[in-house]
Amino acid sequence: MNIVTLLPFIVLIGAMVLMTRSAKKKQQQAAAMRDQMQPGTGIRTIGGMYATVKEVGDDTVLLEVAPGVHAVYAKNAVAAVLEDAEYNRIVHGTDFDGGELKSGTPVVPDDASSLTAADRPAAGDEPVVDLGKDADDERPAGDAAGDRTGDSEAADAGKAAEADKKDDGGTGAK
Repeated sequence: MNIVTLLPFIVLIGAMVLMTRSAKKKQQQAAAMRDQMQPGTGIRTIGGMYATVKEVGDDTVLLEVAPGVHAVYAKNAVAAVLEDAEYNRIVHGTDFDGGELKSGTPVVPDDASSLTAADRPAAGDEPVVDLGKDADDERPAGDAAGDRTGDSEAADAGKAAEADKKDDGGTGAK
């Protein structure tokens, strides 16, 4: 056999070996990343959801997806383990430092349970919006109830009877 005829096969086998090595390396990196998960770590799932790790099992992870909402996910569903600064930047939208933003403004709570009565507007302060229609302005002339005459009702009944009649197409067939 000539080396020239074997060269394409050698190149093809070499490319396959390199591709499988890189895929295996990526799998090992992903497994190492999933092994570094600890409670309190921020993660992103393969579906794009951001959550905080609460418990780590052998094959599963308990995630807090919202305050007080927990869900069990497979470890393989974790796409990335995020650093605290990156997780807070993505989830909170800005640089987050404890209970306040780095700009010094306090963080607004997600629910309204922490609002006090002083923060709410008084009941009489809101303007009243009337969404009702005036009956006199909206009704066209001659359309009021009782304005119909017996002639117009008879004409409507005649039109309905004509519409219900079957047409045989002029053939006289029954």
